Amino acid sequence: MQQPQMWPAELPPGVEMVTLPNGFRTLAYTQPGTPAPVPAAAGQPIPAWAKTAALLAPTLGGGIAAAGFGISYAAPGVLAMAHALWAAVALIAAGALAPLLLRTTHGRTGHGTAPVQHVTQNITAAGMFGRATGTGTLNNR
Repeated sequence: MQQPQMWPAELPPGVEMVTLPNGFRTLAYTQPGTPAPVPAAAGQPIPAWAKTAALLAPTLGGGIAAAGFGISYAAPGVLAMAHALWAAVALIAAGALAPLLLRTTHGRTGHGTAPVQHVTQNITAAGMFGRATGTGTLNNR
């Protein structure tokens, strides 16, 4: 059985006779006015600054990661050092303020200096197990 054939004038719009790769000729729908494929734009060279930035990005990220890792290990020591430094600051402040505080308390007695007491004692004992006797004096200067 033979298939009916159509004259080229009888073909509806958008239908054409095409030859397939295996050599058969058949009717096929075609896209009206298909544009020619646009040639790919020629690649432009990558600027040097972009290459440098692309190479530095992982290095910078790795450096930040390493710094964070190191800080996490150093944090307890840093905190202890901070406490030690604050203790040293408090000691220095106390040493600097002590003379000032002592001067203000001496000034309140009215004499400029507080009186000094001297105690003198004379103790005597006869023998190894003898009773000890003694006299004492207080001298205010």
